[in-house]
Amino acid sequence: MTDNIIEVKDLEVEFLSDSNKQEDVKALRGVNFSVKKGEVVTLIGPSGSGKSTLLRCLNLLQQPSKGNVIFNGVDINDKKVDINKHREKIGMVFQHFNLFNNMSVIDNMTLAPVHLKMMSKKQTNEKAKELLERFNLIDKADVYPSFLSGGQKQRVAILRAMMMNPEIMLFDEPTSALDPEMVKEVLDVIKELATKNMTMVIVTHEMGFAKQVSDRVVFMDDGIIVEEGSPKQIFNHPKTERTKEFFNKIL
Repeated sequence: MTDNIIEVKDLEVEFLSDSNKQEDVKALRGVNFSVKKGEVVTLIGPSGSGKSTLLRCLNLLQQPSKGNVIFNGVDINDKKVDINKHREKIGMVFQHFNLFNNMSVIDNMTLAPVHLKMMSKKQTNEKAKELLERFNLIDKADVYPSFLSGGQKQRVAILRAMMMNPEIMLFDEPTSALDPEMVKEVLDVIKELATKNMTMVIVTHEMGFAKQVSDRVVFMDDGIIVEEGSPKQIFNHPKTERTKEFFNKIL
């Protein structure tokens, strides 16, 4: 019996070129990767290294060309599997919020659980208000997204994902679309989730945040995992020349 909530085996993603003049692009090249329950893993590396592609494969928003994605012992890449049932337990937060602009904050948060009959409307509203209170957004419950700052929108997007009681949360560069002064408020929410043992995989360019919040840091480049380890090992004692070169350029 494994305590891994996610296991990725020999994962490949190939983007086929539309032109005969261009070669097909391999975004992932035989990646093996796992996440334990309660673990916080950050994926770091240069742009185009495959971080976001790997993240999106974990709930099949990106279909792998080859390999297996096993969630709670089930290969969700199997065509016979109802991926939507598994996605209910895999929360996803994107760069650009994806809130419904014609719905209030609380309606954005309650739409999915009510539609899927996970809770009654009353229970769903109560849970939404508890989360908004906990993260200092209760005064925004009836506000529409167009009246929120970027940081507030991203925090609401995180809370909306939490409404589904996910077993794991995936974050795809959650602060990259924010003004610098709004980054901290979003990272603070993610740090708070980490203290509650929420399993998380986070693609980030925020190296200080990765140091603070991670149990494990994974450095990717050119579609492979180059190196992984504790924040102390990766940031202070990287083993590969490629990792050292990356840090020399950005730190």
